[in-house]
Amino acid sequence: MIKLLHRYGKPFLPLFFIAVVLLIARAAGELALPNLMSNIVDVGIAQGGIDYTVPTRLTPEGYADLREILPADVYDELVWWLEIRDTSIDFEITEGSYELITQAVARLQFGSADFDPRDTNQLAIEFIRSEYERLGVDMDAHQMNFVLTTGGIMILIALGSITVAILQGLCSARIATGLSRKLRSEIFSKVTGFNNSEYNQFSTASLITRSTNDVQQVQALMAIAIRIVIYSPIMAAGGILMVLGTDASMAWAIALAVGAIIAFITLFIIIATPKFKIMQKLIDKVNLVTREGLTGMMVIRAFNTQKHEAKRFDGVNSKLRKTALFLARLGALQMPTITLIMGFTNILIIWFGGISINEGYLQVGDMMAFITYTMFVVWSFIMLAFVVMMLPRASVAAQRILEVVNTKNEILDPIEPKEMPKKGGFVQFKNVSFKFPSAVGNALEGISFIAEQGKMTAIVGSTGAGKTALANLVPRFYDVTSGEVLVNGINVKDVTQEDLRSIIGYVPQKALLFSGTIESNIKYAGNVDDASMEKAARIAQAEDFIEEKTDKFGEEISQGGANVSGGQRQRLAIARAIAKNPNIYIFDDSFSALDYKTDANLRAAIADEIGNATMIVVAQRINTIKNADQIIVLDEGKIVGVGQHRDLLKTCDVYKQIASSQLSVKEMERYLGE
Repeated sequence: MIKLLHRYGKPFLPLFFIAVVLLIARAAGELALPNLMSNIVDVGIAQGGIDYTVPTRLTPEGYADLREILPADVYDELVWWLEIRDTSIDFEITEGSYELITQAVARLQFGSADFDPRDTNQLAIEFIRSEYERLGVDMDAHQMNFVLTTGGIMILIALGSITVAILQGLCSARIATGLSRKLRSEIFSKVTGFNNSEYNQFSTASLITRSTNDVQQVQALMAIAIRIVIYSPIMAAGGILMVLGTDASMAWAIALAVGAIIAFITLFIIIATPKFKIMQKLIDKVNLVTREGLTGMMVIRAFNTQKHEAKRFDGVNSKLRKTALFLARLGALQMPTITLIMGFTNILIIWFGGISINEGYLQVGDMMAFITYTMFVVWSFIMLAFVVMMLPRASVAAQRILEVVNTKNEILDPIEPKEMPKKGGFVQFKNVSFKFPSAVGNALEGISFIAEQGKMTAIVGSTGAGKTALANLVPRFYDVTSGEVLVNGINVKDVTQEDLRSIIGYVPQKALLFSGTIESNIKYAGNVDDASMEKAARIAQAEDFIEEKTDKFGEEISQGGANVSGGQRQRLAIARAIAKNPNIYIFDDSFSALDYKTDANLRAAIADEIGNATMIVVAQRINTIKNADQIIVLDEGKIVGVGQHRDLLKTCDVYKQIASSQLSVKEMERYLGE
C-alpha cells in the first residue's frame, strides 16, 4: 500500500496538507469543548459563575480583614491586582500569592484557620459571592451571563468544527476519488500496451476485478484513512494530555481500554488477512465463470449443460459466500467488543471518579470532562482499529494492482526511433524464427519471403502451422526470436509501434466490434469521413445489410457485435480496416464466416479498389487465396512451399493435401492437367 501511495499519491500532496491543517483545527476545537462543558457545570452552576478564587472587587471591610491576615507583599500584590482590573495592563497574581489569598479568603468565610484543605476553594468562592452581593452585584445575572457566554463559545466552536469537517471531507473525497481514477487509468493504459504473452499472465476476469473491485478497496481505505490516521492520533494525544491534567490517578483506565482494543485488532489482523487474499481470488473466479457462462450461452444450451454450469457457478459462489460470511461474522464482533470495552471503561471511571468526588479531590464537571476525554482517546483507537481492519484487504488489492502496472512490457519502442515512410508498404521476412514465451520449441523457424506492394501474399497451412503467429509479427504483437521483419526496408523494432501500426490495416481472426453504432465502428481508426466510410462498407460487401437496418449507419451495435451475425461482423471488421486506407492489409482468416459468393465479390472489390496496397491474407479456404500472387505454405512452423496455386498443386504435397480436401476431383484434375 505504501509503495502504491508513494508512486501515485504525489499529485495529491497539496490537497493532503490542506486536509491535515483542517484536521488539526478541528481537533483543537473539539478538544476544547469538554473543558468548556466542565466550566459550565463546575463554575457556572456549582460556583455561581465565579471562576477565580481571588476577588476582583472587595468591600472596605474585606480590604481590612485581608490586610490583617495576608503578608504585606502579598496584600500589596492583591491591591495592585484589584486596581488594574478595569485597565488594559496585563497582570496576573503570582502562584504563591494566589494560594495564600485563596486560603485567607477561605479562612474569613469559615471564621478560623481550622478547616479541611479540600474545602478551601469552595469557602473562598462563598466569601467572594457574599462580597459581590454586598457590593450590589446581581449574582443571578452574573451566573447566567457566564453560562450563556461559555455556551455561546461552545456553539461557535461546534459550528466551526462542522464547517472544517465538511471541508476536510471534501478534500479526502477528492484525494480518494482522484487516486482511484488515476489507478484505473494506469491499469487500463498498461493493459492496452500488453502484448499477447503479457496479457495471458492475467485472465480477463482478473483484470476486470483489479481495475474495479481492487481499486474500490483502495479508494474506500483512502476516503477514511486520511481523516482517521491524522485526526485520531491528535485526538488521542490531546485527550491523554487533558486527562492527565484533570486527574492522572485514573489514567490506568484508559491504558486498560486501549490495551484491550489493540489486542482485539491484532487478533483480527492475524485471522482476517489470509482470508482477504483468498476472497479476492474467489471474486476473480466468480467473474471468470460468469463471463464464460454468458459468452458461451449458445453452446451451453446446445449441449443441455445448464445444470452443470449452474452447479459449477454454485461451487465457486459458495466458496466466496463462505469466505465472505466468515469475514462478516468476524467483523460483526467488532462493535459488540468495542461497546463492551467502552462500557466497562465508563463503569470504572464513574466508580472511582465518584469516590474522588465524595472525598473532595474531583468536581462533577471535571469527571464529566474526564469521561469525554477518555471517550476521545478510546474512539481514536477504535477509528484506527477500523482502518487497520480495512488495511489487510486494501493491501491485498494494492498488491494486485501493482502486479499489473509493474509488469514489464517485452515490446518497447526504441530510444531513438527511425521514421516510417507513409508511402509504400512492402514486407520482408529475413530468416525469422519465433518462439512463444515459456514454449519448448519454435513456432516459426527460418522464415524468409517478401510481400510486395500491390500484390497479394497468402499464408496457408494446417492447424497449428504458425500462420497467425507469422501475421502477428508484422504489427509487432510479438517480437521475433531471431531474424528480422522489415517494412519498407526498416526493421519493425527500429520504429515506434504507433508509426508502424499507422500504416497497417489489421483484421483479426476473431472479428470484434465495439459497443456503439455501425458508423462508430467503421470510423474507429479516426479521421474517416462519411464518403470513406460508405466506400469501405461497399467494398466490404456490408452496404446491403446496412441499408436494411432501420437506422442505417446509426444502428446500435452491442458489446462484441453480439446483435449481428458472424458474417456481418466480419464484413464490418473488414470495412473498418479498409476505411483506415493503410499501406498494408493483414487479413487473418477474416473471410471464414462469409459465403462463397460474398467472399468472391469482396475479394474482387478489394482487388479493384485497393490493389496498390500490400496484402497478407491468412486463410483456410483455397478458393479465397487461389488467385494470390504468392502463396506461402507453412507446415510445423517452416515454409514448405512458395509459389502460385497451380505450381504448388504440382510441387508441394502439403498444399496439394489441403487443396484436395476442399476442391472437387474435377477441379483438381483441371488444375493439375493444365
